[in-house]
Amino acid sequence: MHFGLTQEQEMIVDTVRSFVENEIYPHEQLVERCGEVPNEIAQNIKNKTKELGFYACNFPESVGGAGLTHMDFALVERELGRGSMALNHFFGRPQNILMACQGEQIERYLLPAVRGDRMDALAMTEPDAGSDVRGMNCSAVRDGDDWVLNGSKHFISGAEHADFFIVFVATGVDDTPRGPKKRITTFLVDRGTPGFDVRDGYNSVSHKGYKNCILTFDDCRLPKEQVLGEVDGGFAVMNEWLYATRLTVAAMSVGRARRCFDYALNYAAERKQFGQPIGKFQGVGFQIADMITEIDAADWLTLAAAWRLDQGLPANREIASAKLYATEMLARVTDTTLQIFGGMGLMDDFPIERFWRDARVERIWDGTSEIQRHIISRDLLRPLGA
Repeated sequence: MHFGLTQEQEMIVDTVRSFVENEIYPHEQLVERCGEVPNEIAQNIKNKTKELGFYACNFPESVGGAGLTHMDFALVERELGRGSMALNHFFGRPQNILMACQGEQIERYLLPAVRGDRMDALAMTEPDAGSDVRGMNCSAVRDGDDWVLNGSKHFISGAEHADFFIVFVATGVDDTPRGPKKRITTFLVDRGTPGFDVRDGYNSVSHKGYKNCILTFDDCRLPKEQVLGEVDGGFAVMNEWLYATRLTVAAMSVGRARRCFDYALNYAAERKQFGQPIGKFQGVGFQIADMITEIDAADWLTLAAAWRLDQGLPANREIASAKLYATEMLARVTDTTLQIFGGMGLMDDFPIERFWRDARVERIWDGTSEIQRHIISRDLLRPLGA
């Protein structure tokens, strides 16, 4: 691994950071107050992202994307992590799983998503199937050449803006030595399809304006052409395209931690108590030292995992380690920063309390910390027969 960024990668970092500072930061307080992103602001961010050539930068050039490497994209996500999740949504990173589109699906879903003409949302989670993906109850049964979907999904991010949905549902059950095992199939479902409804979800304290929605399917009929990938092959599609999303969470956590740290560092240098900056007190100075050490460590874990993907090397454990460490590091950094600010850290005069609230969900979505520890330990123990 080369320990350093190329000139092109430095340009990517500078460009995206400048974009976030100039196009995202100014609207964050408004989104916090109203709990949503006004359409005019959303469209403006999307248009400016297209002008920069970064819209769908996570897709290959063959379909109109920027063709960034995994390392390049991790750098993009790291800088986006500095800003509001609700606003950064319109920077436009469609789900890579759309590369599984075939035939007419390419013109109807993949290419419009890459161009920014249509937005997608991913739907896996259910009330009784979070970490246990195969525990989902939302199901589909064949009816001639059609499939009929019934059930619900919740915690679906970006659903209020989506034109279509990538939905994982159970389409059968296999008996295995370890008990029944549900088969999963992926469907492409357009907003407005009869029997399909999208409604507001829960009021989350993390990432105001980045809403979650509830999807319901009531005898929702879909033609066979709406299957993404192979019938009963949804779990394989999921593993192939989605596991790297954990790397995105890690990268964004690093970016958010660095922004938070900048506040802590400057405040420790400026805030005076007992006649001197509080950073001179060992209790604060050592906290500053610990924070930057953990941030740098999380950064390198994340970039090293991205590098392995670019080299075609196995990276499942490394990605899990990056996601686990970066999200838990972010929790410690935001909490320590709030402590350094004291009572003012809890006031909305500063964004510290927002960083603190937003950090909590990172250890839950895209695989909880417990799931990451399971992945890591399983990767280490299985070769030893344990």
